[in-house]
Amino acid sequence: MNGKYDVIVIGGGHAGCEAATASANMGARTLLITMDMNKIAQMSCNPAVGGIAKGQIVREIDALGGQMAMVTDATAIQFRMLNRSKGPAVWSPRAQCDRGKFIWEWRRVLDETENLDIWQDQVEELLVEEQASTDNDGNEYHKKTVGVKTIWGAEFHAPCIVLTAGTFLNGLMHIGRKMVKGGRIAEPAAEQLTESITRHGIRSARMKTGTPVRIDKRSIHFEDMTRQDGESDYHQFSYLGEPRRLPQLPCWECYTNTAVHEVLCSGLADSPLYNGQIQSIGPRYCPSIETKLVTFPEREQHLLFLEPEGTDTNEMYLNGFSSSLPMNVQIEALKHIPALRNVRVYRPGYAIEYDFFDPTQLYHSLESKIIQGLFMAGQVNGTTGYEEAAGQGLVAGINAALKAGMEGAIGSNSTEAKKTFTLKRDEAYIGVLIDDLVTKGVDEPYRMFTSRAEYRILLRQDDADARLTEQAYKLGMAKRERYEWWLEKKNYIEEIESFCDSFAIKPKLINSWLEHFGSTPLQYGCKLTDLIGRPELSFGKLQEAIPELKNLLNQPNNRREEIIEAAEIRIKYKGYITRERLVAEKMHRLENIKIRGHFDYENLKAISIEARQKLSKIQPETLAQASRIPGVSPSDINAMLVLMGR
Repeated sequence: MNGKYDVIVIGGGHAGCEAATASANMGARTLLITMDMNKIAQMSCNPAVGGIAKGQIVREIDALGGQMAMVTDATAIQFRMLNRSKGPAVWSPRAQCDRGKFIWEWRRVLDETENLDIWQDQVEELLVEEQASTDNDGNEYHKKTVGVKTIWGAEFHAPCIVLTAGTFLNGLMHIGRKMVKGGRIAEPAAEQLTESITRHGIRSARMKTGTPVRIDKRSIHFEDMTRQDGESDYHQFSYLGEPRRLPQLPCWECYTNTAVHEVLCSGLADSPLYNGQIQSIGPRYCPSIETKLVTFPEREQHLLFLEPEGTDTNEMYLNGFSSSLPMNVQIEALKHIPALRNVRVYRPGYAIEYDFFDPTQLYHSLESKIIQGLFMAGQVNGTTGYEEAAGQGLVAGINAALKAGMEGAIGSNSTEAKKTFTLKRDEAYIGVLIDDLVTKGVDEPYRMFTSRAEYRILLRQDDADARLTEQAYKLGMAKRERYEWWLEKKNYIEEIESFCDSFAIKPKLINSWLEHFGSTPLQYGCKLTDLIGRPELSFGKLQEAIPELKNLLNQPNNRREEIIEAAEIRIKYKGYITRERLVAEKMHRLENIKIRGHFDYENLKAISIEARQKLSKIQPETLAQASRIPGVSPSDINAMLVLMGR
């Protein structure tokens, strides 16, 4: 078996699916190679998409023309907007999904994508040629990818390869002292692919993650748990998506107790995390239950969430009970929780170790600095989470298509040729994610949080389309339908803003309403914008007092509520948004100062030894990127600015 493609994607997880569809939708002939076509985009851990900062990433994927948001809306069985008690800068959508239907919805998307083939197999070798060359961005290479070889002897050739192998690279699963090779429970590991890459000088290391026990809902006493329902308003993930169509199901809350903790602690001697069996680092923000007990010995209980796996299954996911303890210890501990006293499980929790590659070896396009044409996305870059993987996959797929094809003319709606597609830190959480990876590297599985984004007022979940859809359309990723919807939304928002900026408010006509809403009466007239800026007031309240506003807000539009919310946020937080934009623009000046190739850092005595070491290793593209490297101080940056001036 032999075949020639423009782009080959290795791995059919969340990163791989986004990479493959992005590449194919841009016109590149694309091949997706996956071990099992029936487990496309498998939710290996919890059956949910989104969450704090992760939900913003999914909306950005959607605004860019990716698929995850629409697949999520089509398979959601519960939706919630998290952080509503805080400002809209950190509102984050999250949805429980039907695990099985999520897979088949993604499979349908892949099957209907033109220019995309799927091959079920396992890649064991990356084919590389020695060849000195310089790419369109001026980067020098001595090696380039030419294709892949599978365990069944099939060879496929392409100038660009996107590696999205997840946890499968030399994956090793742990339950107690028992170890089994695998990339996921009951699925084989990829045992030779890492070595075929590291032999070319790319550094790899090991990480660890884990997953909880799966429970039969027929054995659960729900009367001893607290029910947690979802929300049923207009919010959803995709800017184009249809209303949720599956039955909406509740989640449930319960707690561990001291009896549970005693049983779990009795098994610590056999825990792979504490008996020396696992040496690699696990995710800090999703610790195992045994890690919680060791880290917080004073805690008498820990919160657990029981989440449905789908509408047609009895399987439930126990969020918060990730573990690699012996299976008998896990099950015995669960039985001391009142709601789980008669528990029956489908499988215990387990830990998994796997290979990843130091992401500082990548450019912001996610192309390797060592092997031309090799792109990496997802957990192979040291991240954790479906959303982080999908965002990287989208960027890698776009850049692979650009590199393999016509330099931006592939399916593009713009005559301007593009060499690479990258996102800045003030443009998207995906930009923050990738910049953190390639600039700072990782020493533990990377998880996105709103606190990682210094411009989070600009990176809200409501305005991802405002930030990204226009450039996605010019790139050729966003289709005409999406672009026209964004223009319609943009025009409506601007109409509302213009009305509020110009509509005069007279105290005698509005003060009785203001008192009714607990707002300070006006002494003088003002514009409607000034009232909207008050925290206690909203369009919903003021439209009853201002008929002209009510008429404007009730124009026929199938996404009217979403548009009104976006307009109100822009008006309320205009001052903060403007201030943050000014800060971002100042940083852009440093982004425009290119330094790669200008300094011999090892002999640069004007900066600290640590800065020399870090800068030599990472070779940042710009002065702004250099400023974000841990160990590079402001004085180091100032010294480099002075030297650049000379």
